Amino acid sequence: MITQESLFDPVPEAPDRQKSPAEGLGDLRRMSLECRQCRLAETRNSVVFGEGNPEARLFVIGEAPGAEEDAQGRPFVGRSGQLLDKILLAIGFERKDVYIGNIIKCRPPQNRNPLADEIDCCKPWLMQQLEIINPKVLLLLGRVAANTMLANTQSMGSMRGKLIGWNGFDCFVTYHPAALLRNPNWKRLCWEDVQLLRAHYDKVCPNG
Repeated sequence: MITQESLFDPVPEAPDRQKSPAEGLGDLRRMSLECRQCRLAETRNSVVFGEGNPEARLFVIGEAPGAEEDAQGRPFVGRSGQLLDKILLAIGFERKDVYIGNIIKCRPPQNRNPLADEIDCCKPWLMQQLEIINPKVLLLLGRVAANTMLANTQSMGSMRGKLIGWNGFDCFVTYHPAALLRNPNWKRLCWEDVQLLRAHYDKVCPNG
């Protein structure tokens, strides 16, 4: 819950252009660990800031941390994270090559969907990460992440399988790995999506 006191909690500031992306992310991460802007600060074990290459050309964005992520303070480390690693490897990316984060940085209780006010409080951290890293391509995992980033209410079927431009980024939408674990029949569609992403990535980032 946002209180009068929480209004004075750390909020992301414009990145210092004289610092390297790694330094800028380090500063931002330290600030985020102190954030208590929403009710999720009361139930979290960890702030799951994100991790990966600070100069990545591909930024992978999910919905929210789960139980394993909340315990370890790292994104996508549970069963869905293992599947994400396999998906990335299948199209030639190691985890260290990309940057991985979520719409919100604290686990919602019982892994419920994040609420609108929680997203509003947390999204500025993600937007600053995007500004610092300045990737070319975004992979949006799941409907919640895609609807949030693209500011729409469209279905997965209407968003996946194509390039979507947003704020200067080239975006691709596919199923969240947790959804693939529940519905293995969607893996073929996910494979089509990430192959499309890889082909586009090679065109816009020919030097890797």
